[in-house]
Amino acid sequence: MAGRINDDDVKVVRDAVPIDTVVSEYLQLRPAGGGNMKGLCPFHDEKSPSFQVSPSKGLFHCFGCQEGGDTIAFVMKIDHLSFSETVERLAAKAGITLRYEEGGYNPTNQRGERIRLVEAHKAAAEFYVERLGGEEAEIGRKFLAERGFDQAAAEHFGVGYSPAGWDHLTRFLRGKGFSDKELLLAGLSQDGRRGPIDRFRGRLMWPIRDISGEVVGFGARKLRDDDNGPKYLNTPDTAIYKKSQVLYGVDLAKKDIAKASRAVVVEGYTDVMACHLAGITTAIATCGTAFGTDHIKILRRLLMDNGSARVIFTFDGDAAGQKAALRAFEDDQKFAAETYIAIAPDGMDPCELRLSKGDAAVQDLVEPRTPLFEFAIRQIVSRYDLETPAGRASALDEAGPIVARIKNGASQHEVAVQLAGILGILDTQFVVKRVAQMARWARDRGGRGPAGPADGRGARPAGSPSSYDSGRSPVLSGPALNLRSPAHRTERELLKLALQRPELVSPAFDAYGVDEFTAPPYAAVRRAVEDAGGAEQGIASAPEYLARVREAAPNDAVRALVTELAVEVFHGKTIDEAYAGEQLVRVRLRAVDIRIHDVTGTLARLGTGADHERHQAVQNELWVLQQYRQSLRNSGAAAL
Repeated sequence: MAGRINDDDVKVVRDAVPIDTVVSEYLQLRPAGGGNMKGLCPFHDEKSPSFQVSPSKGLFHCFGCQEGGDTIAFVMKIDHLSFSETVERLAAKAGITLRYEEGGYNPTNQRGERIRLVEAHKAAAEFYVERLGGEEAEIGRKFLAERGFDQAAAEHFGVGYSPAGWDHLTRFLRGKGFSDKELLLAGLSQDGRRGPIDRFRGRLMWPIRDISGEVVGFGARKLRDDDNGPKYLNTPDTAIYKKSQVLYGVDLAKKDIAKASRAVVVEGYTDVMACHLAGITTAIATCGTAFGTDHIKILRRLLMDNGSARVIFTFDGDAAGQKAALRAFEDDQKFAAETYIAIAPDGMDPCELRLSKGDAAVQDLVEPRTPLFEFAIRQIVSRYDLETPAGRASALDEAGPIVARIKNGASQHEVAVQLAGILGILDTQFVVKRVAQMARWARDRGGRGPAGPADGRGARPAGSPSSYDSGRSPVLSGPALNLRSPAHRTERELLKLALQRPELVSPAFDAYGVDEFTAPPYAAVRRAVEDAGGAEQGIASAPEYLARVREAAPNDAVRALVTELAVEVFHGKTIDEAYAGEQLVRVRLRAVDIRIHDVTGTLARLGTGADHERHQAVQNELWVLQQYRQSLRNSGAAAL
C-alpha cells in the first residue's frame, strides 16, 4: 500500500514550483493587472481570456467555468493525476526528495501509474538515442542523412533507433525495475508467445512529448523491406498518450507560437524537423491522425485568439493532402485565428523542399498563402463544369453550405461575394442571399439550445444559500451573486483584501463578525478565514495562509469562491491603507445600519407598557449604535 506523503514536503513542493511557470507550459499567459496573469482557460472553450493566475498567491481561477486552486490542483486537473502523482511529478521537477509515512518509501511500488509510465518512456527514449550510434543503426542514420538531417539535428529532436531483436528494450527496462505489466500498459512492449516483446523493432524512433516536454509516446519509421508493418507505427492510446490530444513538436514550438501568434501545421515528423531547422520554429504535426478539435484546443490556448493570430497548414499537394486540408476546414470555425493553407507549387512537403531548394524555400513556403476557406471552396468547385449553368448551380449547392458555416456575418457576406466570383455568377446578391438562406436553414435544424427546466422557472442560481451550507455539496458551480448591489460589491472587495492584502486590513478585519457579511457565500468565506486563524496569519506567508483558508472551507463551492477572490483584480486604482479603510468602514456601516433598523423595530414593538429596564436597555443600545455610526461617518477607519 502506498505511503502517505509527508505534509511538510507537500508544502515545500507547493511553494517551490511557481504556478505561473507550470501553467505557462500549457497556455500563453499575459499580464492582467495587479500582478496577475491571464490566458484562455484549458478546462473549457472560450474566446476571451477569463482564466487568471496569481503568482504571488500561488493560485489560479477561471471566472468562466469556476475551476480554481493551487499548483497541485492545476496539474491534477489538466493531466488527470491523483494528488500523490502530482506531488511526485512536481517534486521531481523541483529536485525535492519526498518522505513517505505509514510504512516508509518504496520507489518501485509507491509511485503512481502515470509517473511510472512517463519514467519508462524517458528511459526508453534514452535507450533508443544511444542505439542510434550503433552499427545496426547505420540504415537509420543513412535515412536521416538522405533527408538532410545530421547528428546534431537527430540529437536536438531526440531521434533514436529501436534494435531489430525481439526484446532488447523490454529486457533493458526490466533491468531498470519496470514490471511487464507497466511495459504493456505503456505500449512499449506487447504480448508475445513466451512473454512480452518489444513493440518497436528495427525502426527509426521519434519521441513524442506532451506540451510540458515529457515523453509520452513514440513514432516509429519503417526502414527495411522485410518489415511487414505499416510505414509509420505509433504508440497505441495509453493512460498518458492519446494521439488526438498530442501535437508533435509542441514542446519545442510553444514559446515561439505564443510569441509570434503563429502556428504552422505540417504532416510528419521529418517535416517538423525541416521547418525548425529552416527557422520556422512554430511548426508542429499531428501523430498519425487527422487534425481535430483537441488539437485546436491546444493551439488556441497558445495563440490566445488575438486578432492577428494565424494558423498555416502545409499539407502535401497530392490528393491525400487536399483531403486533409478539407478535413481541417471542417473545424475551421472553432478557431478565432485566421487559417491558411500553403502548398509548394510542385507539391513537395517541407522536408523535400528543404532538401531540394534549401532553408529559404521552406521559409518562403508559408508566406504566400491561401485562406483555408478559399482553398476548400476551390477544391469543391473544381469538380464541376463552370461553363454551364447547371454546373455553376451544382457547385453553389455544395460550396454554399461551407460558406454558410462562417459564424461572423460580415465575413460570411464577404466570402459569399468571393464565391460568386469563383463560380462566375454575375448576380452577386443572388449568391449572398442563397448563402444566408442556407445559414438560416442550418440554424433552424440544429441551432436551438437545450430545453429549460420542467418547472419553467429555471434552475436555482449557483451561489444560493444552500450551495454554501456547511456539509453540503454545491448545487451548481460558481457564485451568481448580485454585484450590482453596493453591499455585495463592498463585501467582495473586503474579502479580496483579506485574502490578497491582509496587511492592509489586519487586525481590524479579524474583529468583524460573520453576520456582518450579508451574502451567504461571503459569510461562508469569512468563516473560513476565521477558522484558518484570521487574516493576520496571511501577513507572514501568503501561499501558506491561502492554503489554510481553502482547507478550512466547508465544501467545494466555498473553496472555489476563496480561490476566485484570491486572484480577482481589485476595482480600485490604488490599493493602499486608505482604500482598505474605506471598504472596512462601508461593511461595518452597513452592519450597524442593519442593527439600528432591528433595534428600532424592537423598540417599537415594546411600546410604552414594556418593562422599564428592558425598554431602557434597548434605548441605550440604539443610542450607542447611532453614536458609533456617526463616528464612522466622521472619522472613517480611525473609529473602527
